[in-house]
Order: sequence, then C-alpha cells, then structure tokens
Amino acid sequence: MKRAVVFRNGCDTDGKLIAIDQDIGDVVKTAGEKLGLPSASILFTSLGASVDSTALIRDDEALYVSCGEPFKAPEKGSANGAFMSPNKQTDWLVLNVGGKLFSTTRSTLVGKETDSMLARMFSCNREGSDRWNNSMDESGAFLIDRSPRYFEPILNYLRHGELILDPDVNPRGVLEEARFFGIQPVVDILELRIQKEEPPGDLSPLTRRDLVLRLIATSTEGELRCQGVNFSGADLSKLDLRNINFKYAVLAGANLKGANLSQCNFERADLSRSQLDGAQLLAVKMLCVNLEMASMQGCNFEDPAGNRANMEGANMKQVNLEGSHMAGVNLRVATLKNSNLQNCDLRGAVLAGADLENCDLSGCDLQEANLRGANLKGAAFELMLNPLHMSQTVR
Repeated sequence: MKRAVVFRNGCDTDGKLIAIDQDIGDVVKTAGEKLGLPSASILFTSLGASVDSTALIRDDEALYVSCGEPFKAPEKGSANGAFMSPNKQTDWLVLNVGGKLFSTTRSTLVGKETDSMLARMFSCNREGSDRWNNSMDESGAFLIDRSPRYFEPILNYLRHGELILDPDVNPRGVLEEARFFGIQPVVDILELRIQKEEPPGDLSPLTRRDLVLRLIATSTEGELRCQGVNFSGADLSKLDLRNINFKYAVLAGANLKGANLSQCNFERADLSRSQLDGAQLLAVKMLCVNLEMASMQGCNFEDPAGNRANMEGANMKQVNLEGSHMAGVNLRVATLKNSNLQNCDLRGAVLAGADLENCDLSGCDLQEANLRGANLKGAAFELMLNPLHMSQTVR
C-alpha cells in the first residue's frame, strides 16, 4: 500500500499522512478531511502538476491540496520542496548517497529498525536537531558516502518491510550495505538467500589451525558460531572453546582431551568416538547429542554457580565416563547402554527414564539421584558409596 503526505496548497507545515488505497476522488476527499478543507478538489505535486490518477502518485510523495485555486509553490528551500533547509527540522529528508538523491521521511529511517545506524543518524535530540550533526551538501541534502545502487533496496525495505532486488543488483553488495547500516533482518534474509543460491564449497573437515584462526578473529564479546561445521578427526585438545555454538556440528573422532568446553552448545552434534578425557563441561548443552563410544574419563560437569549440564536424550552407548564429576547433570531418557560409569559422582543427577542396561555403576555416588523409570537391567552397583533408596527408582 502506498502512502503520501498532504499539505495545504502553498504551505509547508502541518502535513498529514494518508494511505493511497482508493480512487483519486476519494483520496482528494480524505486529504481535505485531514486538513480541514471540505471543499478540496485538486491534488498538486511539488512541481505544480495536477494529479488525476492514484497510479501517478509515488510512495511517500508530498502532495498539495487545493480547493480550486491555482497551485502555489511552497517557500523555496522548505522541507516539502526538492531540498531541506539545513536549519529546518521536518519529517521529510533528502539524502545524497554517493551522489544520488533520495527523498524519504525521518519516520521511515527511524521507525522500523530503531537500533540501526540510520535510526541513530536521524533521530532527534530534545532540542529537535539531529543527534549526529550530519554533514550536508550545498543544497541541504544529507551526505552519506555509500553506494546508491545497493542503498536503494535497503531504503525500500525500510519503507514497506519487503526486500526486493532487481535482477542486475548483486545481493552481496546489498548485504554489505545492510551490515554497515545495521539492518539485521536484511542481513539474515540475504545470508540465507546467498547460501541457498551458491554451490557447496569445500566440505573437507576443518583443522585445529582453522578453528584457532576463527577464535582469533572473533571479538571477546562476540559469539563464535560453528553450527553444522565439520571438525571430524581434528585435534582440538587443550583449547579454550567456551561458549561456542557447535549445534549440529560433526566432531566424530575429534580429540578434545583437556579442552574447556564449558557453556558450549552441542545440541544434536556428532561426537561419536571422540576423545574428551579431562575436558571441562560446565553447564554444557548436549541435548540429543551423539556420544556413542566416546571416551570421557575424568570429565568435570559441575558448575560452582549451580548451572547444570543438560544431556537429555543423548546417545551415550558404550561411553567411558569413569571418574567423571557429574553431580546434578540432566540425563533424562538418555541412552547409556553398556557404558562405564565407575566411580562417577552422580549426586542429584536426573537419570529418569534413562537406559542403563549393563552399565557399570560400581563405586558411584548416587545420593538423591533420580532413577525413576530407568532401565537398570544388568547394571552393576557394587561398592556404592550410598545405598539406593526405593524412592529413587520407583515412579
């Protein structure tokens, strides 16, 4: 739906925003009602041309309402003419982007993406002036040193909320502009579109060096995302990998011995046959992770802050967890069939509904652990530090 700003004929103040969704007669009537002109009969453009069809009205155009009198041009240099006076605040603006002029409204730049650079540039302070004191050219247009070719789709997105690219516009160019101006929805749309359109690149596993380079290039305040990345067989031992998002990543057979993996997200990742002996796994997220036949001896899951590791639904068949500190870990409905949990600290752990068939739980501390509904067929409980209470196993 198009919209326009209407003013009294010859006037450049007290404009009203109207929708252009009717025939021209109804638009004139609506404009007159908005401006208190019941006898309104003609619409003029800023150049004085009369408008006889809504098809001729551009989106966000300034129009002037007449009650039959000839067109009266607004004061030269006013906000509703071709350019804006440097000292006059108005909702209408002219931008000089790389030498090309764009007319738009302050509400378009500020209203939709309030955290963007454009919103910060053109928001007003209490005195009514621009916060950034933006530079202007000799005609009063705001100067922006960027590509007009790639800026135009972004401006149109801010106008109507839809990203439309002409066939001859490179989406990568628009993506860079969107990143520069901080228009995150456009960034997300274009990243997904480019990913779908481009052929898959080299799918060979990344190495330790590749991950270290990513770590170096990532800000300490930023999030390193490795979703779906292939690290199978990589030597990532003794690295500080805290807070990394490994969701759906492939780390089959990877060496993660002694690595700090605290607060990492391994949801549905493949860690089968991986080596995690001595790893720090505080508050780790491992929902539905595949850890089949992994070695996890002496791992530490206990977070002093009280945040619990979540391994609900994990596939942990034949995993060696001997001597691991797992107090409070959530292993609800996890599969630990034939796993070695000797001497593990499982105080307060949630093992409800877990498959512990043929597990070796000798020497474990299961104080206050929840084993209700767990499959304990063939499980070994020799040399237990605390005897199991019936309430821990019966629903």
